[in-house]
Amino acid sequence: MTDRDDVPFDLASMRKQYRAEGLSETELAATPVEQFARWFKQAATDGGLFEPNAMIVSTADAEGRTSARTVLLKHFDEHGFVFYTNYGSRKARDLAENPYVSLLFPWHPMARQVIVTGVARRTGRDETAAYFRTRPHGSQLGAWASAQSSVVSSRADLDAAYAELAARYPEGEQVPVPPHWGGFRVAAQTVEFWQGRENRLHDRLRYVEQTDGGWRVERLSP
Repeated sequence: MTDRDDVPFDLASMRKQYRAEGLSETELAATPVEQFARWFKQAATDGGLFEPNAMIVSTADAEGRTSARTVLLKHFDEHGFVFYTNYGSRKARDLAENPYVSLLFPWHPMARQVIVTGVARRTGRDETAAYFRTRPHGSQLGAWASAQSSVVSSRADLDAAYAELAARYPEGEQVPVPPHWGGFRVAAQTVEFWQGRENRLHDRLRYVEQTDGGWRVERLSP
């Protein structure tokens, strides 16, 4: 748009004043996973978030072309952050060429973000199968019905594929784990905890992995 009168909102004036309380180095846990667990518990219980485990996964292919999408975090521990996908999807194809990835948890109602950078590796098939069994029956069928990221001619074709699978594997019957579907574990190299502050002077504390397996904490300018 070029005519200012056609813009429905004055984007330049849209802003919120963030909280006065901040995040100090003395408050941080010893490891980023412990700190993430603290913040995630708050996000899941008091944060007013629809899906606190929703994260933006950003990848790049071998030529550096980036893409991003929202994915649900399904597990985290000292070994990394785990999500599941179709291995034929764009994100999985990117990670096959370039395993470096960024995860962003945008907890806007709390004026918080967590940003993870690291390397993604596929989870083992046993771990994948164990998680797959916890999915609702419909989601298990959906993993078979959708060739994720590929062009589909119509919604009707997608629904027909699902209906065929639902007839083959009715509710209560075990759905096999698709060979083209599974998990990725992101082993963190840096984890930044971002707390919005007044006057845009935000607190940004970043854990950086050390060669001895420990973590260095550094403060970033907002």
